[in-house]
Amino acid sequence: MSFELSYCPNGQDVLSRLRKLYQTRSRDIILAKMNIPSKAVAEFAQTHKPGYCDYPDIKERVQFWDSYLKEQIEVNDDSIPSAYLTEMDQGLYGGLFDGDVRFLCDTSTGWISSMVPPLLKSWDDFEKLNFSTEHEWFGRYVEQLDMFIAGSNGKFGIRHFVLINGLNFLFELIGATQAYLDLTERPEMIEKTFDLAYKMNLEIHKTFFEKTPLLQGGTCSGMVQWIPGKIVAESIDPFHMTSLDYFEKWGRGPVEKIFSDFDGGIVHIHSNGRHLLGSVSTLKGLKAIRLYDEPGNPPALEVIKTLKERAGDVPIVCNAKFTEFCKALTEHTLVGGVLYDVSGVPDVQAANKWMDMVRGYKP
Repeated sequence: MSFELSYCPNGQDVLSRLRKLYQTRSRDIILAKMNIPSKAVAEFAQTHKPGYCDYPDIKERVQFWDSYLKEQIEVNDDSIPSAYLTEMDQGLYGGLFDGDVRFLCDTSTGWISSMVPPLLKSWDDFEKLNFSTEHEWFGRYVEQLDMFIAGSNGKFGIRHFVLINGLNFLFELIGATQAYLDLTERPEMIEKTFDLAYKMNLEIHKTFFEKTPLLQGGTCSGMVQWIPGKIVAESIDPFHMTSLDYFEKWGRGPVEKIFSDFDGGIVHIHSNGRHLLGSVSTLKGLKAIRLYDEPGNPPALEVIKTLKERAGDVPIVCNAKFTEFCKALTEHTLVGGVLYDVSGVPDVQAANKWMDMVRGYKP
């Protein structure tokens, strides 16, 4: 099943460029997403308080995304408008096991995310965990997904959302510190945890693709915009502070296993995890890597040539500040095979002016 998006009038051209990046892995082009100021986010900040909150009215959440994405219609960039079920973040995975789900309102983005404290007091309670699609939280997930799909109504897509799999799920069970210790001290529980996480994630994301129409045969994504096939999004965050050996021993297996059940997957890497880039780029089924900047490390734009060399032919998406991006574009120092997610773009006119240069750029 496929459809067009009325909030993306130049969609076919955008999809053609995204296919060239992700399907043929061309290094002969650059792409860009231009982020202009949002009235919808500004209004959200005026009507909501930052910090912990209740589970929101989903009709209001759909309306927020509708307003936010409608603002982008005149921006002629390489983005695909899509909404994200931010409420179904860590909270969904913990809620399915009766965790204490807590919601957090971010007025700077308009997002309401979720999380849970560690689920287990000790490993003695592990056998009490039972995943079921009959659980209240799975029903809430399906209901919200249905409401988002109905509300999108051919105007925008619905994004895949991040798996809480492998070591990420172990974090949810016992907390990060204990998880690192138990990789050595309780290896027999790690395999059981990973098996349970796999079963849960497979069901959640199979349900997503059973219900959510593909856009021209591809998956909408906040990280990579759109990518051909049914593609899942993995997180390797727990390995950012470990050695490559830890990732190879505990991370590669669960990631490649879940990728093989779909048409592949993407991962994201924060700047303190760039040492993993070479190893991650060899994951079977990997389609793209999203790089995020964090304080204490040089922005990806400053070192993009080195990062791209380490990633090989795997497409990259990275952040870029508007002024620095325009400077690099003018000086012809941008690396090909990369989608640049540009922040701080002043208005639609500036976005479209610089996009003309992006489309004509030859690395």
